[in-house]
Amino acid sequence: MSSFDFAMTVAVGSLIATTALSASVSLIDGIVGVFMIYFFQLAAAFFRRYKPFRKAIDNSPLLLMTGSKIIESNLSKARLTEGDLRSKLREANVMDLSEVRAVVFETTGDIVVLHSANPERKLSEWLLKDVDVT
Repeated sequence: MSSFDFAMTVAVGSLIATTALSASVSLIDGIVGVFMIYFFQLAAAFFRRYKPFRKAIDNSPLLLMTGSKIIESNLSKARLTEGDLRSKLREANVMDLSEVRAVVFETTGDIVVLHSANPERKLSEWLLKDVDVT
């Protein structure tokens, strides 16, 4: 869920709650408001096809580790600690940092660990195509 999707979800919930609980908001006003929010959601889904709009409303995945090297600046951007990172590495059954090929902080907030016990196995560049490495 992108930050835009989250905002839309909160807006719909707020509108429904206000319509149900407030005597000053009529049912028709609430229904029109919900339909307007859904219209904005559909418009955003349509315009996401265009890169400038997509960049404005969507997050991009962030590279946290490349190989066994931690990218401290990206860890700070994601507001994560090394403890959070270690926890995800343990969860992915990483036994040694040499197994790690990449760790990505996804747009959904998930942390994905790409690893292999075979050191000769290379990571496909296609998997990291849209990942922000800065």
